[in-house]
Amino acid sequence: MSLSDIRRQYSNAHLTEQELTGHPIALFRKWLDDAIQSDSPDPTAMTVATVDPSGQPSQRIVLLKDVSEDGFLFYTNLGSRKAQELSQNNKISLHFPWFFMERQVRVCGTAHKLPTTENAKYFFSRPKDSQLAAYASRQSQPIATRELLMTQFKQLKDKFANKALPVPDFWGGFRVEPHQIEFWQGGEDRLHDRFEYNKTADGNWTTQRLMP
Repeated sequence: MSLSDIRRQYSNAHLTEQELTGHPIALFRKWLDDAIQSDSPDPTAMTVATVDPSGQPSQRIVLLKDVSEDGFLFYTNLGSRKAQELSQNNKISLHFPWFFMERQVRVCGTAHKLPTTENAKYFFSRPKDSQLAAYASRQSQPIATRELLMTQFKQLKDKFANKALPVPDFWGGFRVEPHQIEFWQGGEDRLHDRFEYNKTADGNWTTQRLMP
């Protein structure tokens, strides 16, 4: 079968004007809850897109760790490619690919580092082995073999077997403050429902329907 022949109808639902909320986070929370209740794997997974100084974009999957009207939270090694790119250009895009519900959400905004107190609170909420992994891996840096990584992890595990790790200064979170959020609901014959929220200068949100 040719790749161009692979297609299916999207017929689960529609998104109407009546379902829109005054603030896009309210609708996002509803869709996120639907994704979580669906029991599909990784409902909080999102694509994070950043841009390097030459204008080359890059993407990776991370997990959403909190959301409020202030924005979307995720955590990473501050030496990682995404963190380094955000330090030079904090414009960012997020994408939630809930294809199993025939839905997508696209977010455009700016990323801001979280304060040390918030980083510490979340770091110590993680399982001990996840804390150790943050120390063992210099994220995005080359390494000769996986065995070397596992050796570093085991050495740290032995060293901190009976004591707490300090909060790493090379690790932390970002809050993505959105200025545009699009909701996409698949429709039959590719006549999808798309609504875009845009934040105005006074902090309010406007909506418009987009053609599919």
